[in-house]
Amino acid sequence: MRLRSARPAGQSRDCVHHPLFARWYARASVAAESRMGMARVRRRLLDGLSGRVLEVGAGNGLNFAHYPDTVAEVVAIEPERRLRSLAVESALRARVPVDVAPGAAEALPVKSEAFDAVVVSLVLCSVRDVPRALAEFRRVLRPGGEVRFFEHGSGGGRAMRLTQRALDRTVYPPLAGGCHLARDPVAALREAGFVLGPYRRMLMPEEGPVLPTSYCSLGTAWRPVTDASEPPAEPSGPVGGR
Repeated sequence: MRLRSARPAGQSRDCVHHPLFARWYARASVAAESRMGMARVRRRLLDGLSGRVLEVGAGNGLNFAHYPDTVAEVVAIEPERRLRSLAVESALRARVPVDVAPGAAEALPVKSEAFDAVVVSLVLCSVRDVPRALAEFRRVLRPGGEVRFFEHGSGGGRAMRLTQRALDRTVYPPLAGGCHLARDPVAALREAGFVLGPYRRMLMPEEGPVLPTSYCSLGTAWRPVTDASEPPAEPSGPVGGR
């Protein structure tokens, strides 16, 4: 299995550079696998996938161990250099072929209509231009291809939503690698022209304190076969309903 270089020749600067946050995330995400039940969520997110998969914002590659054997290839895009290096190490241990490459969600370095599925996990909160990123997802998916998403966003009562918006306007994005708390990933997918399939709202952690980051959505959306298309009659998404 050939892995692309962590940095292409001639590139002097990564499009995303959050070295302190990347170090913290690399440690915290590994701990969350068992303590917050993230490993179980990753399995549900990826269950039933097949064919060629593009994972956008792969981080340190913790999803790689959970891809089913029915996946022929994963191309994993990660813009942050330290996390991308860790993702390469994770790819070497994966059961399925994984190719790690640099790139940004808003300008994916892959061909149009080349993938059966796009996977995005805790990424839409931090991309700079969500509509542009989702337009790229549509471009690279074959007609009828699916987006598997696990994202956090706006939730809770009025006080919590006000808190999320206040944090977004002040300290949270600089401290958390550009992450925003008050975005609505499900609404963004719908507005981008995807057909929403089964999804569920959930809290993470499922037991414990409710934080501004706790409000999550796990589910599936499809690129329509045509503009008037409906999703497949028997969807293979990771959850059974809202």
